[in-house]
Amino acid sequence: MMKSSNLGYPRIGADREWKKALEAFWAGKLQEEELRSQLQELRLNHLKKQQEKGIDYIPVNDFSYYDHILDAATMFGIIPKRFSYDGGVVPLSLYYGIARGTKDATASEMTKWFNTNYHYIVPELDGAVPVLTENKPLIAYREAKEKLGIEGKPVIVGPLTFLKLSKGYSRTETDAWLNQLLPLYVQILQELASEGVQWVQIDEPILTSKLSVEDLNRLKTIYDTFASAAPTLNIMLQTYFESVEQYKEIIQLPVQGLGLDFVHGLSGNLASLQSLGFPENKVLGAGVIDGRGIWKASLRGKQELLKKLTGYVKPEQIIIQSSCSLLHVPVTVSYETKLGSELKDALAFADEKLDEIVLLTKVARGDVADVTAELEENERAYQTFQLSDKRKREDIQQAIASFADQKFERHLPFAERHQAQQKKWQLPIFPTTTIGSFPQTAEVRKARQLWRKNEWSNEQYAEFIRKEIDIWIKLQEEIGLDVLVHGEFERTDMVEFFGEKLEGFAFTQNGWVQSYGSRCVKPPIIYGDVAFLNEMTVEETKYAQSLTDRPVKGMLTGPITIMNWSFVREDIPREQIAYQLAYALRQEVEALESAGIGMIQVDEPAVREGLPLKAEDQAEYLAWAVKAFRLATCTVQDTTQIHTHMCYCEFHDMIHSIDAMDADVISIETSRSHGELIHSFEVNTYTKGIGLGVYDIHSPRVPDVAEMTAMIERALQVLDPKLFWINPDCGLKTRGQEETVASLRNMVEATQLARSNSALNV
Repeated sequence: MMKSSNLGYPRIGADREWKKALEAFWAGKLQEEELRSQLQELRLNHLKKQQEKGIDYIPVNDFSYYDHILDAATMFGIIPKRFSYDGGVVPLSLYYGIARGTKDATASEMTKWFNTNYHYIVPELDGAVPVLTENKPLIAYREAKEKLGIEGKPVIVGPLTFLKLSKGYSRTETDAWLNQLLPLYVQILQELASEGVQWVQIDEPILTSKLSVEDLNRLKTIYDTFASAAPTLNIMLQTYFESVEQYKEIIQLPVQGLGLDFVHGLSGNLASLQSLGFPENKVLGAGVIDGRGIWKASLRGKQELLKKLTGYVKPEQIIIQSSCSLLHVPVTVSYETKLGSELKDALAFADEKLDEIVLLTKVARGDVADVTAELEENERAYQTFQLSDKRKREDIQQAIASFADQKFERHLPFAERHQAQQKKWQLPIFPTTTIGSFPQTAEVRKARQLWRKNEWSNEQYAEFIRKEIDIWIKLQEEIGLDVLVHGEFERTDMVEFFGEKLEGFAFTQNGWVQSYGSRCVKPPIIYGDVAFLNEMTVEETKYAQSLTDRPVKGMLTGPITIMNWSFVREDIPREQIAYQLAYALRQEVEALESAGIGMIQVDEPAVREGLPLKAEDQAEYLAWAVKAFRLATCTVQDTTQIHTHMCYCEFHDMIHSIDAMDADVISIETSRSHGELIHSFEVNTYTKGIGLGVYDIHSPRVPDVAEMTAMIERALQVLDPKLFWINPDCGLKTRGQEETVASLRNMVEATQLARSNSALNV
């Protein structure tokens, strides 16, 4: 008999209770005991909900106080040396210090979780002595059983994935580190087995990448060791986000179950089943419900998929589940009271996906009569939305079709544009700027709320925004920045703001998902053809420029980032969505230029995260991602300087694509990775303007001049001083005014020191 399972549930709560509790604790408004109490209540509510819906295998230990990879690192006592850890259970102050930084120590690096918009804290192995500080999966299992009578399925990240996502060790040390970690994993599993745990989910998403022979041998060693140490424990080896690469080797591992993604890895995983079959002594975790998207599944289509699977796997060997953790989707559609019924009925968030899993499981068990009405309603809503003519604009589709053979190039090559731009702007060596946003204070948020509630008129709100711009233009001039920004006080979010002003978008009231730490985002929904309606940013940018003789950058979010940070339609290729967005943004770029704005930043922080996990698919994606950026920016004059920004990703494997975007200046995060990104430029020549962020804006600490000077000096060892810019890592929206001003003053002072030491400063 088929059973149902879930791989993980959103932490944040339907009303972001998790976020609010964390931030109250960090602000000193909540004591640790109260924080733990509130989070336990939230965690138990999540488990109870899954229990009541009828999920057979409910995950435990998927909840986190910040990030699940940070949880694993602290469970193993892997603490960066700069935090002076002296052993034992890691206290919350240290746990959050690693994630957010402290007065005396920088935060650990943060980067994207595979090709999602979730960020994890990168474990630093250098100097660590692994030890099991506490058995977190066991604690979570006991809590669920004692409080709710739930026989939970503990979740833990697998050793190979954990090592592959860590830093601070050389490739030759991999086996030594594995030898240190394996006994700790064994202890965890043995204690779980002794407690009576039936199933444990070991997440190894790294198996969707191409593994070396050495890594395959390590994988065999890991799971042979587990099987020998805990023979009574059932292990579900869970993969997601793509198809597994070395399926033949993986199905031979001594585990009792293998979880495969039959949404994002459908073709590859299905092909493996067809050609190599499936072991009769294992169960298949069939990830048929999309854990990353927000669209209602066609349960009729999913029934057909399950029929295919039962051609290769016996029904009693199949567990129906989500394709990955539901961490990546909002909690529930039930809060969305303002969406049109046609669109709302086409959505499925975490709770609705659990319902889909349970419905499919009932059908698979033969209980069709009990769910006939639900199946019919599902198909009606699904088909109604798919056939809706509200999603299509013939003029946009024709315009995009006409771009098929165009290359989108600037009139002059960069070297000649650079000379023209230097002549126009007369910037000093090492120009200073920021990435775009300035602190969004409680006053700013309150003003926006009053305006959205119609308690303020458009005129009142516009006047408030102008006053904020007045303040920050003056502050930037006093600090000594060379290129200014208007501060983006009118913007809720760098994607939502633009989506609200374009056709083809819809917005939820409570569709929040976790991005990093307590930072939650509410991705727009791209449900139809995207079209430019009216100018979006010209008024505020033009006003800011009127206040100063220094250049003010126009600030836009790029097409790939808007796409990757939205929930997108599934009826047309993502490439076409990207071109539609780029075409709309081109019209805004041209409007800014016509208004006298001669520097325009088109941010693309999410280009890297959209990179397919399969190497053979990456070149095609990068080609159309670059083309979309150029479509948006190529029509400007040679003297108009196009900037872009990217952050928190590994860029070494796409430097050439970044270069091909042909932006005049790019700013890239480097301080959070402690300058390691600079190595990419030690082995790859970059010949356009570039700013490597010299301090981490996600930490509340104020970096000193010496720290930023060291970052500048290292960068100048590999980058052309004539093309080097100095800026923070990212936007300053989440920081306070006092720390922002102090940090920027230190940045300008470090720049002045660099200028005084430069032979070019004549």
